[in-house]
Amino acid sequence: MARMLDTLQRSVRGEAPPPPIAVLLGFSLADVEPGLAIIEFEATGRHANPQGTLHGGTLCELADLAMGIAYGATLDEGESFTSLELKINFLRPVWNGRLRAEVKVVKAGRTIGLVECDVTDQGTRLVARASSTCLTLRGEAAKGR
Repeated sequence: MARMLDTLQRSVRGEAPPPPIAVLLGFSLADVEPGLAIIEFEATGRHANPQGTLHGGTLCELADLAMGIAYGATLDEGESFTSLELKINFLRPVWNGRLRAEVKVVKAGRTIGLVECDVTDQGTRLVARASSTCLTLRGEAAKGR
């Protein structure tokens, strides 16, 4: 089993497919390093809620994917993780436009990690801030994940 970081960096270079959810929603993995990730996204009317603004679930998925990629990039071969908690604050409505999710792992302990994500628009205005608590899985718990 390859380290998750290796697979993710191959995806950034176009040598491996992106995660299926990224393809489905139109997310683009721009950069990944251990504990860091950047995902870009073009929000359009097809991602709107009934009020016409970007659906909060899409914005949450953008942050969730970016945080998972950043945390996953810190793991060793044979390790995986699961999210224990996810929180997001929506700070500005979005109708259309380019968004950027930038993530840093705040703390990657042996078992529990804390990750934060800022989502900004093309004007670098903060659209949302999210955080997640992750549980590192090893051995039998990591198999098949």
